[in-house]
Amino acid sequence: MVIDLAQPLAHAEFLAVDTETNGRAGDACEVTEVGAVLVGGGELHDRWETLCAVRAPLSRGIQRFTRITQAMVDAAPPAEATLPELAELMADRVLVAHNASFDRRVLAQAFAAAGLDWPDPPVLCTVALARRLHPLARQRKLVPLAESLGIEVETAHRALADAETCARVFCALFGRLCASATTIEEALAVIGPARRRDRAGRARRSGETLGGLAPRGRRRRPDVAGLPDEPGVYIVRNPEGQTLYVGKSVSVRTRVRAHFAPSSPSSSWTLQAETVECRTTTSELGALLLERRLIRRLRPPGNAVLKHADPYVYLRCRFDIPFPVLEVAPEPAAGHAVSIGPLRGRAAAVELKEQLDSLFGLRHCGRGLPRRQWPSAYGQMGRCLSPCLGDLDPNLYRRRLDEALALFAGDPSSARRPGQALLEHVDAEIARATSEQRYERAAWLVRRRARLAELLERLGDALSATHAHPTLVVAAHPREPGRCDGFWLVDGRVAEWGPLSAADAWERTERALRHWRAAPTTSVPPDEIDEVRLVTTWVDHHRPPVLRLDRGPGRGAVERFVSRHVTPAPPAAAAH
Repeated sequence: MVIDLAQPLAHAEFLAVDTETNGRAGDACEVTEVGAVLVGGGELHDRWETLCAVRAPLSRGIQRFTRITQAMVDAAPPAEATLPELAELMADRVLVAHNASFDRRVLAQAFAAAGLDWPDPPVLCTVALARRLHPLARQRKLVPLAESLGIEVETAHRALADAETCARVFCALFGRLCASATTIEEALAVIGPARRRDRAGRARRSGETLGGLAPRGRRRRPDVAGLPDEPGVYIVRNPEGQTLYVGKSVSVRTRVRAHFAPSSPSSSWTLQAETVECRTTTSELGALLLERRLIRRLRPPGNAVLKHADPYVYLRCRFDIPFPVLEVAPEPAAGHAVSIGPLRGRAAAVELKEQLDSLFGLRHCGRGLPRRQWPSAYGQMGRCLSPCLGDLDPNLYRRRLDEALALFAGDPSSARRPGQALLEHVDAEIARATSEQRYERAAWLVRRRARLAELLERLGDALSATHAHPTLVVAAHPREPGRCDGFWLVDGRVAEWGPLSAADAWERTERALRHWRAAPTTSVPPDEIDEVRLVTTWVDHHRPPVLRLDRGPGRGAVERFVSRHVTPAPPAAAAH
């Protein structure tokens, strides 16, 4: 029976569900456990749960994560026997789930594999509800979201426990939902995708600007006659003055003409272009840096790649608890702590943390130290010192922790890439295990070393850039020798840049170095990391003149260095 979407929301019944799976993707994904909680009138009622048998064996990682063992699913009934009961529970009810698209997909796939018809109930997602009705929540994962609503969570990553938490989150937001919608249909519309509107109030499609839909034919070409044959950045705007696209080139005029040539492919922003503005620079590197800053500030729809860059994270350790742990966070730690980063990609950073924990025997659990009567799984494998048993010397643990952190201590005077010390440590451990004829450990370390090399290659670009010593980089004009931009890289940041001249080079150098001399640091704000990476990558590729500033060059040395690459400006003509 199809549920009536015009039914009043206050009188509807809801079924909060959660699924646990084998962790595989696509068609290989199988449900291992389903939990469901009946919700009505803003209260929790009946509970239902079942384990499900699976065809493929469970991995060790997913067994640790969900605490559902292979023996449990081996003894569980097949999905064909349990899913019909779940279908009955769904009848005439609205399905509620956290990240509902995932649970709906895996359940529909399980129904199809069991030869059952999917009931296809209307679905409400608590993530979408929180985004619309609880916008101040800093995180929308289930447990942090529940805690932000004052809901205590005792158990996670089991289907029934997560379904109950999801149901309580839904009940906490139900009053706000009823204030915005009176029927089920209206509730589904409230959490639907936001549609931006133009000035006439019409809904806009993704990627459109406020100028409306692009016409089918090409607009007249914007006037590009006044654009210079210089390096720089160009800004394309529509008739309403909105920024459509930001680009850069060593010849702005040539590049912009190529965009609007009759043979060039059309795109949404070229069809809407009305005007083109230009900001010149002295060098290609200056154009690259200015383009990056303008895209970050203007966020034009045509620059999708740079606009949606992956965020950076930090591997950090706070020393405010006994037996400190390594953790991955979006910001460096404040106070008495050590932060390693920035690192591109949270998944790779989490894997690096797990590798360090296993190599040095550090805790794999969270900041709260559980007390156990027997070692954890990591302790039984010899990959954790097991402080949870209560008999470990804190000094021994701290020595291991300090040894791990010391491998990432940035030394600007060193030619080694950050993380190289970790690989050398593993090489020494391999040699030691081999000399002691512990060949299984040696083989395990060889596999770890290969994986660590891949991780550090992915994570190390930002580390290398932000741990570099202070330098002055000279980037020349692509066609006119003697015209240059100067870039001062200090403390992992682009401290200053612009057209370079010998007259003010020393004053600008002193200004750039002032903060670094007062308080050098390796914690770089995420917004500034891409800039210094861009500059250092360009330097590695082009090998321009570079002057190191951490060795205390005096005024004369700086001015002589600049004078070798910059042509003095001609004197001003005398007035007649």
